[in-house]
Amino acid sequence: MINIAITANTSWYIYNFRINTIRALLKKNFNIFIISPYDSYTENLKKEGCKFIPINIDRGGTNPSKDFFTFISFCKIYKDNTFDCILNFTPKNNIYSTLAARVFKINTINNISGLGFLFSNKKLSSLVARFLYKISQTHARTVFFQNKHDMELFIGKGFVKKENVILINGSGVDLERFVYHESVNDGVIRFLLSARMLYEKGVQHFVEAADQLKKRHGESIEFNLLGFIDKDNPSAISENTINNWVKNGSINYLGVTDSVEDIIKNVDCVVLPSYYREGIPKSLIEAGAMGKPIITTDSIGCRNTVDPDINGYLCEPKSTISLIEQIEKIIKMPRDELILMGKSSRLKMQNEFDERIIINKYLSQINMFLKEANTHDWYFKYFWWCSIFRV
Repeated sequence: MINIAITANTSWYIYNFRINTIRALLKKNFNIFIISPYDSYTENLKKEGCKFIPINIDRGGTNPSKDFFTFISFCKIYKDNTFDCILNFTPKNNIYSTLAARVFKINTINNISGLGFLFSNKKLSSLVARFLYKISQTHARTVFFQNKHDMELFIGKGFVKKENVILINGSGVDLERFVYHESVNDGVIRFLLSARMLYEKGVQHFVEAADQLKKRHGESIEFNLLGFIDKDNPSAISENTINNWVKNGSINYLGVTDSVEDIIKNVDCVVLPSYYREGIPKSLIEAGAMGKPIITTDSIGCRNTVDPDINGYLCEPKSTISLIEQIEKIIKMPRDELILMGKSSRLKMQNEFDERIIINKYLSQINMFLKEANTHDWYFKYFWWCSIFRV
């Protein structure tokens, strides 16, 4: 049997972002091992047929001793188990799992899904992270990038080998799960921001825009936040802050859900004023697949989801004024034009972000590694028999 390991900093991430990749691998009768910290989604992965190996990862921390322990933990796992290929997701896994796999000569496929502030500040932690990317990613057999800018940056800095990179359109979207759905025409225009509750996702700008627009338009518009409070992230928005926003009356906080499509279908427009260095935001391509116009920032990753004036609008990063201007366009737009814009979103996601394209690229890379391994084994056996019979 072929053993494939999938690693990330949470089981939540693997289940919510990679479950269809896992199902495709299981259909090939591969053994799938999940390597991540245990959380409430671990049991869901086990029910799918995956085996689970726990590991401790300090997701938001910068303590070198904890990160070294993570590296040693990966080494122990790869020493005690036999894997034909490892798929790494999320930053620390891309780094420490790759370095550990290198020790045991295991092929790795990494996914760079966004760089955050890694290349936009000069903090010691960012400098260390860049150094670790440089010494680790050259050892990855394949590195998937979710946008061209990140790929060119890594190639230019010598962090990756040009022949080992593949450009993909984000994580892709399940077009059978996220289907086209028009919102209810009841006279209320509903906006949704779906993301982790981080300041860099532009959440505060969304709230500020809501405060001002509610004063102008009253109950004819509605603003909703959806996403978990990432307490381990240093830029997390506190629960107390969100509660205060809700008390002010401009924002609804919807918490978290495993059925985000049930929320998206009821809104008219999805907004993400992120100034975080995104890969390609999955929340936007899911919303687009359901036929929702998109408002997001003219920044790396985000802009990939919008054809301006066709399926949405781009605003300036960190600008509440610019965001308000774009939201006003949606508010004032006749419903038939709003529906047409949503249909353009659906068409864009079908043409550019179908998840099956990304899954097939993973399968293609894995099959290539397996063929190479079989060829290597054949040559080894051939020369062994030749030596036995002195051919």
